[in-house]
Amino acid sequence: MLRIRSSILTRLLLSSAASPIFPLHHLLSTAAAAVPPNPSFAVEEYLVGTCGLTRPQALKAAAKLSHLKSPSKPNAVLAYLAGFGLSSADVAAVVAKDPKILCTGVDITLAPTVVELIKLGLSHTEIARFVMLAPRFFRFKTSVSNLLYFLSLFGSYKKIPLLLRFNSNLLQCSLDKLVKPNVALLRECGIGTCDIAKLGLASPWLLSANPERLHEMVARAKSLGVPRGSGMFRLTLRAVAFLDKEKITSKVDYLKNTLRWSNAEVGIAVSKHPNLLLRSKDILLSGSEFLFSEVGLEPAYIAHRPTLLSYSLEGRLRPRYYVVKFLKANGLLDHDRDYYSTVAYSEKVFLEKFICPHKEAAPHLAEDYGAACRGEVPVSFIFT
Repeated sequence: MLRIRSSILTRLLLSSAASPIFPLHHLLSTAAAAVPPNPSFAVEEYLVGTCGLTRPQALKAAAKLSHLKSPSKPNAVLAYLAGFGLSSADVAAVVAKDPKILCTGVDITLAPTVVELIKLGLSHTEIARFVMLAPRFFRFKTSVSNLLYFLSLFGSYKKIPLLLRFNSNLLQCSLDKLVKPNVALLRECGIGTCDIAKLGLASPWLLSANPERLHEMVARAKSLGVPRGSGMFRLTLRAVAFLDKEKITSKVDYLKNTLRWSNAEVGIAVSKHPNLLLRSKDILLSGSEFLFSEVGLEPAYIAHRPTLLSYSLEGRLRPRYYVVKFLKANGLLDHDRDYYSTVAYSEKVFLEKFICPHKEAAPHLAEDYGAACRGEVPVSFIFT
């Protein structure tokens, strides 16, 4: 019976996309009337047998649907969803993600929401994907007005699915209490709309965070010496998002002691590469020891080029150092060549500039470089 309703709904949606509420209301009312209330209605069995949930999923979902006494409304919702081309597996995933969607009034909330999305230019395929990503969106009448705000912020619907993939409840957050105050604060920090959108896509939860928490994050970013309005302030906010004041203080002290940096140099390094705060202490220690003892770099040099500490010691820093040292020792490279420039090149460019031109003079260089990247130390790279 459900399969028959789904087939009819599909034809109705395709032939009457501009105004699907009346025919759907009529069809679903008829379908619902055919399913009388059942005092012994077993929600868990319905979720397994009709919705396709696994037993553990059904057990978890049933706790949120204990008030259901009849399959009438759920059947109408399932038929409506199937009309958008959602497969049985898709519908099961939607119900497992948000069981309460089965309690949504099709003619009161679900269908009107879909109509508004169609007016915004979304296709049936896009709406189906929307349902999969954020089923909760379709349970609230205020959802579309919230969507309009995010469309103005992000400039395109194409970015909304990316946003929802990491925060499916974002469109139900209070705009006035959470989102708008946070956006206003970010603008006060000199972050433009385009960069706010980038920040939102990278860390959607920031937009819906408690404004007091965001204020604290801004204060922590400022304490690191990264000026508000600078191009790196947005990245610094992301870096300090999961670090409290004590952890930041601990990491700054570690950088000062391990890299032999002053407070000013820590500020320079973090402002250039905020993710430095997220590097593990072991990685920072091994990297700094190599850069100091073998390469012979000074603390100030590293502070102004902190991305050096973001590269793999075994896979990049050490092998490339060996290649450069070998070329210099054999008169194949200018001794004034800056180490950082050789490390910053992409792998492809590094090979083109430092390996390929020396195939005749150093025929085993490519092989030795590959071995060094695997953690070996070829004889030609042992310098006395």
